[in-house]
Amino acid sequence: MTYENKKLGAFIVPTGIGASIGGYAGDASTYARKFSQHSKLIVNPNVVNAGGFSGITDNMFYVEGYSIDSFFKGEINLIPSENNKIGIIYDKAIPQNVLNVHINTQNAVKTVYGIDIKKHIITEDDCGVEFYITDEGISTGRINNISAIENAAEKLICDGCEAIAIVSLFNEPESENEEYSNGIGVDPVGGVEAIISHCISKKFKVPCAHSPAFVDYQICSDIVNPKSASEYITPTFLPCILIGLSQAPKLISDPQKGINIKNLDYLVMPYNSLGSIPVLESIKHDIQIYAVRENKSVLNVTSKKISAKDKIIEVDTYDDILKQIL
Repeated sequence: MTYENKKLGAFIVPTGIGASIGGYAGDASTYARKFSQHSKLIVNPNVVNAGGFSGITDNMFYVEGYSIDSFFKGEINLIPSENNKIGIIYDKAIPQNVLNVHINTQNAVKTVYGIDIKKHIITEDDCGVEFYITDEGISTGRINNISAIENAAEKLICDGCEAIAIVSLFNEPESENEEYSNGIGVDPVGGVEAIISHCISKKFKVPCAHSPAFVDYQICSDIVNPKSASEYITPTFLPCILIGLSQAPKLISDPQKGINIKNLDYLVMPYNSLGSIPVLESIKHDIQIYAVRENKSVLNVTSKKISAKDKIIEVDTYDDILKQIL
C-alpha cells in the first residue's frame, strides 16, 4: 500500500449525524491535522470546513462524500492537483445584498490566497432547498429544483472549470436545532448540503462542495460553544470550500493512474457510524479500520454489528491511533 513512500489514510466524519467531534464547524480539523503530519490523508469536507477558516493542509486530499464512496468502491482514482479552476454557482433566490457579500468574499479569497476562481454564475431558477432533522436526529432535506444547479454546473464545466462551489439560499436554521450554538445535537443544514454535492459529483465527476447563504448575514455577538464558533463570526461560509476545492484531487476512472483504494493503509471513523461504504469496502480490501470511542454520533452501528468486526480496532482517542501508525 502507501502512496509516494508515505502512509495514506482516510479520516472521515460523515455529515449530519451529530458526531461529537466533527459534527459542528471544523472541530475535527485539529485531529485531522495531527494525522496529516505523519501521512497523506483523505478527508471529507465536513472534517475541515470551518466557515471563514479551513483546516486543510498540503498533505490532505479534499474529497466530497459521494466521490469518497466511489473511491472506496474502486470506481475512481484520485489525481493530486493544485490551483484548480473553480466555478461558483449562486442560487437565483439569494437576495442581491446577500449575493454582494458573497461576491466580495470570493474576490477576497482570490486576492489573499491566489485561488483561481474562473467564473461565477447565477442559476436560471430558484434551487428550492429545504432541510430538516429526522426523528432519529439525522440532518437531511430535499432540493426541489436540482436541475437548476446541474444546468449551471454544466455551463461552468464547459467553460473550463475543474471544481464547482455551490451556494444555495437556506432559511434560518436555528428553529431546527436551537442547541447547535451550544455544541449540542446535529448541524441542521449539513445533511442537505451533502445531498447537493453528492448529486453534482455523481453527474459530472468533478470535485464540488456546498456553502449555505442566509438572508441574515449579521455576525452573532453572543458567546457560543467553541465547536460551533467559526460559523458565528462570519457572514458567509464560502472561504473554506474555496480553499478546499482549490487543491481537491481530480477524479478519473483510469485504474492505472493516480491514487486508488489499493494505496490506502488505514481508515479512521467515529465509534458508532460504521455502516458506510468506506468501512464495508475497507473490510473487503483488508484495510485497517479504527473506530474512535471519543467520537460518537446519533447512529448506532458499532463493530459489534459488523460481520468482520475482527478487522476493526476500537480505540479510546484519536491520539491512540497515532501511537499505532507512527
